[in-house]
Amino acid sequence: MTYMTDLVSSRELLANLTAREVKGKYRRTVFGQLWSLINPLATMLIYTIVYSFIFKARLEVGNPSGLHFYPLWLMCGLLPWIFFRSVLNAGMSSIVSNGSLIKKVYFPRMNLPLATVGAHGFTWLIEMGFLVIVLACFGSFIWPWIPVVAFFMVMLAAFATGLALMLAIVNVHFRDMQHLIGIALQMWMYLTPIIYPLTLVQNAAKKAGKPWILNLYELNPMERFSTVFRNLMYDNRWPHPSDSLACIVLAAVSLGLGYLVFSRNEKKLAELL
Repeated sequence: MTYMTDLVSSRELLANLTAREVKGKYRRTVFGQLWSLINPLATMLIYTIVYSFIFKARLEVGNPSGLHFYPLWLMCGLLPWIFFRSVLNAGMSSIVSNGSLIKKVYFPRMNLPLATVGAHGFTWLIEMGFLVIVLACFGSFIWPWIPVVAFFMVMLAAFATGLALMLAIVNVHFRDMQHLIGIALQMWMYLTPIIYPLTLVQNAAKKAGKPWILNLYELNPMERFSTVFRNLMYDNRWPHPSDSLACIVLAAVSLGLGYLVFSRNEKKLAELL
């Protein structure tokens, strides 16, 4: 409780650290914050060319939205993934990269990974706002679903924050962790239905007569989050209750464990660095 009180009392410091992250990310660039849109658009273009035009990936029509446009379908899953990946990478290295600051003055160290979450959350908010406008222009009835989308954005942020807090501690002890996580995230992305529909995995498991493959595949937490965001933004319908509940439970467990692990190891950070 004492640590939580210190963390709440340092909210102004957290705001300043977050503002520093936001301003420093695109400092001395010509396009500035527009890079937050250019990067995912370039990624979308590459995947669209490869999977939609070359491999002719089949895409189901949005139900009941009626949308049938691969780039929009892709962005509904890609933007949450980019945010998740960015939070893990930046949050994990936030303690090590601020070692000189940690050695000089005391403050709740949790503010450092939380600031990276806030900075990338700000960027993600701009990207999602732009996507909402584009979806509406293509005929998606997205407006009533915005509050629900915002809720699950908070859930994904909580899930990513918990993992980032734990990884930040591990990375102080084992610097190889940031390289291992980079490889793991690449594998994780292709094991998540972001650039291909979940029906491909379902059909493959059914054809092979091995339903356990699908059950194992659905243990992937990001599969649940990507499905929820696509249901809301692309299909314009409520997600399955099991997917919604899984996202909420994952967010609560991850954030709780992350806070517990970080707060119990915070005092040793200055010495280890």
